[in-house]
Amino acid sequence: MVKRGDIYFADLSPVIGSEQGGIRPVLVIQNNLGNHFSPTIIVAAITAKMAKPKLPTHIGIKSNQTGIERDSVILMEQIRTIDKSRLKERVCHLDQAIMLQVDEALKISVGITPPQPQLSYIEESHS
Repeated sequence: MVKRGDIYFADLSPVIGSEQGGIRPVLVIQNNLGNHFSPTIIVAAITAKMAKPKLPTHIGIKSNQTGIERDSVILMEQIRTIDKSRLKERVCHLDQAIMLQVDEALKISVGITPPQPQLSYIEESHS
């Protein structure tokens, strides 16, 4: 079964514009319940063409620590839903420490931030 944190090769073609395409590694970011029951899966593209992360939505992964062929960058701004039939060979599974970084980058990518206290509450408590 496909699990959150797995890296697979996937066929992402056809693409439009700046989308990542071709057969490339992707990181499964969907929850395991969805992975089990849904015909689709949510993934993030991975590239080896970048030497190091350049954005807060990028996570660098080392080949000697993950089992991926080359040092790469997970592109959390390049997330998409694909049919499971696009998944090909399983490459590896990322550890919890890297997945915590993935979670933080995903929050940045989709605009999830910690709740901010309401200004009126702050003003009342200091009166």
